Amino acid sequence: MPRGIRNFAIFAIALLSSWIIGVNVAPTWTVERIELDVKTDDDGKLYYTYREKPAYFEAVPMAQAQLDPAKIEGSRTTPSITEEFVSVAETGRYYKLVAKRHWSYWSLLPAVVAVLLCWLTKEPVTSLLGGIIAGALLMGRYDFTGEVLIPSLATESAAGILLLYLWLLGGLMGIWSRTGAAQAFAEFMTVRFVRGPRSAKLVAWMLGVIFFQGGTVSTVLVGTTVKPIADNEKISHEELAYVVDSTASPIASQLAFNAWPGYVQAFIFVSGVSFLATESDRIAFFFQSVPFCFYAIFAVLGTFLLSIEKPLFLGKQLKEAMHRSRTTGQLDAPGADPLSAKELQGSNVPEGYTPHVLEFFLPLGTLIAIAVGTFIVGGSPNVQWAFGIALLLAAGMALAKGMALRDLIAGFHDGIKGVVLGSVILLLAITIGGISKETGGSIFLVEQLGEAIPYFLLPVLLQLLTMVIAFSTGTSWGTYAVAFPLAMPLAWAVAGANGLAHPELFMTLCFAAVMDGSVYGDQCSPISDTTVLSSMCTGCDLMDHVKTQIPQATLAAGAAALCWTLVAFFTA
Repeated sequence: MPRGIRNFAIFAIALLSSWIIGVNVAPTWTVERIELDVKTDDDGKLYYTYREKPAYFEAVPMAQAQLDPAKIEGSRTTPSITEEFVSVAETGRYYKLVAKRHWSYWSLLPAVVAVLLCWLTKEPVTSLLGGIIAGALLMGRYDFTGEVLIPSLATESAAGILLLYLWLLGGLMGIWSRTGAAQAFAEFMTVRFVRGPRSAKLVAWMLGVIFFQGGTVSTVLVGTTVKPIADNEKISHEELAYVVDSTASPIASQLAFNAWPGYVQAFIFVSGVSFLATESDRIAFFFQSVPFCFYAIFAVLGTFLLSIEKPLFLGKQLKEAMHRSRTTGQLDAPGADPLSAKELQGSNVPEGYTPHVLEFFLPLGTLIAIAVGTFIVGGSPNVQWAFGIALLLAAGMALAKGMALRDLIAGFHDGIKGVVLGSVILLLAITIGGISKETGGSIFLVEQLGEAIPYFLLPVLLQLLTMVIAFSTGTSWGTYAVAFPLAMPLAWAVAGANGLAHPELFMTLCFAAVMDGSVYGDQCSPISDTTVLSSMCTGCDLMDHVKTQIPQATLAAGAAALCWTLVAFFTA
């Protein structure tokens, strides 16, 4: 059977199956119970801290709760409300009850369809659309544009993507291409620091460490900065994308002077556990776990060894990519479809205009200074301000040096055209992440984890669970919100049931396993924003990046699992 017909048949069968399941299978409802660390303000109002801000609420006694888990759990009847705050007078504890639904194994169908089509077709747009449509059919949303796409795209998150990654990032890259600033920077670094592929990759690795904010910030800054240098040194785009991606979130969890601790601490409160009692206690617990985040350590170490060309292990496809680029100069595999379009592949300097390396350094330095400065002042980096001011500075410098406004605007247009495909994929990835969350795939997976397990295997089971959730949804932070309210009380209960001598150490191992499993799944998922951005900013084909990254990441995850098991067995 021809490949095109086979792929179409798989696509059609997946959508038909989704429709049949949606019509014939009613979702199962469950109630997630999240214990809150409640405080009282000066007016006597109750609140808890969420994302570093107070969240006020009013609670009803558990006996009067509409979302009583005893009534809702396992029901196929839609509850009248989906969120409620309750209090338990006997213990003085407060809980947030959230009604969620899932379609059992079928809840994973949207993610499975998208990932399967990505692997088969290497065409991410139609693959993501296929997964989105499958999820919409499963939930009975047949008005695909009105009920799915428009609500997802008409959000603050989608607007932020268009502003940052299409206009600001694309515009800045286009202006750097038009002024020749990126090429001037590559030549400057090549003359003074870079002596070949090894030192070029080491620059990329060091920048990944320096830009420890993680996620999208790191991938964009490192990818756009290093790409011209790497291209000059014949470093394959698969190789560079792996270094950029694997020093983003892993570094952010190790050098966690960023928004991560403040976000995560909200999900790890466990009543009665003294070392998790307050927000400052939970943030301190986060930092204590850093030495036990073995996957992050091995991932960063692996990219360092690759950078100095002393890798302990390389997958077959990454080896082939390195050999191809060094011997033939071909930075992409035959038939690849890089996310960075041809408009950004070279320099389009107008005749008579002389590039200068300061046209790269000053906007980049300004960008970094604003991102770090706003993080220090406000607790999180204002990336829009950083990229916006850097774009204005780059444009102002070009005009001041005599570039015609017509040429500048042409460069801006080329930059936008160069990242349109990546921005579309990013929007679709966020949409399917929301669809996967709504169909309840992560909730179903969490329910499958029981308490009757050997204690020393719990960290690995949590790692595997979060790897699947994050890979299926394309988000590590979303996985934290789902997994931590289960993992931390479960770890405490297992430690008590087994009479462990060091329960805090055991909970630290379980915490690190959830952190790292989520990072692995996010990093390797083709529907993750960081995966897409790593490909886009390094000019790599999305699926080539995914397939060449997974072997090294999986080895690091396996080594981490072994370490957690041994530490839990011999010391906890």
